[in-house]
Amino acid sequence: MTPTNLMFTCSFIIFAIGLTFHHTHLLSALLCLEGMMLSVFMLLTMWSLNSNTSSFILPLTVLTLSACEAGIGLALLIASARTHNTTNLKNLNLLQC
Repeated sequence: MTPTNLMFTCSFIIFAIGLTFHHTHLLSALLCLEGMMLSVFMLLTMWSLNSNTSSFILPLTVLTLSACEAGIGLALLIASARTHNTTNLKNLNLLQC
């Protein structure tokens, strides 16, 4: 494993640990998810550059899905802040109307 691949793998693990331990606020959870998606994008980009084929469809698809995930997450953040007056995940009860 090259040092760059090791660095992106370690960054994915660090963001996953951050998501599991610091998910009290919705914005911090979204930032951890975004970091995980960007590290996966960089790993796929390095893999496609090192392979003999010029397949850039998979990294661009992951980047597009990451942008959609960020947009939906921010929309949920605004909606929860407007309806519940808080963005703390522990205070949100999604089973109530």
